[in-house]
Amino acid sequence: MAETKMVDISQKKEVRREAIAKGRIRLRRSTIELIRNNQVEKGDVVNVSKTAGILAVKRTADLIPMCHPIPLEHVDVELNIGDDFVEVTCEVLAHYKTGVEMEALTGVSVALLTVWDMVKKYEKDSEGQYPETKIEDIEVVKKVKSSS
Repeated sequence: MAETKMVDISQKKEVRREAIAKGRIRLRRSTIELIRNNQVEKGDVVNVSKTAGILAVKRTADLIPMCHPIPLEHVDVELNIGDDFVEVTCEVLAHYKTGVEMEALTGVSVALLTVWDMVKKYEKDSEGQYPETKIEDIEVVKKVKSSS
């Protein structure tokens, strides 16, 4: 069995690292309209979710045990509202010895969870279940490692 340990990156050189991740949450159309019209009881879903995503990126090493703390240089979280979904895209940039894809994935995940938390009141059915609500397709869509 392999020993649990953080990977040694001490001999690696710092280079430009970028990652972009995205994911979606499927919602009722009526919930989407509440988000669009800023009528969700808990507040502005878009701005709160963006903020949650950014904060999550900054805390990735605290959440995922073997991740290195990375000196981040740029984080951008964007929400795109469709007819029956909210799509989150998170872009992370740093000059460091290891990649930033876990940070981008964490940002997307927490932003999507924040959307769910803010709108769960509107998504529940009569039995308190979430038959239409679904987080899906969380993935890294771009990863760049360059020395320039």
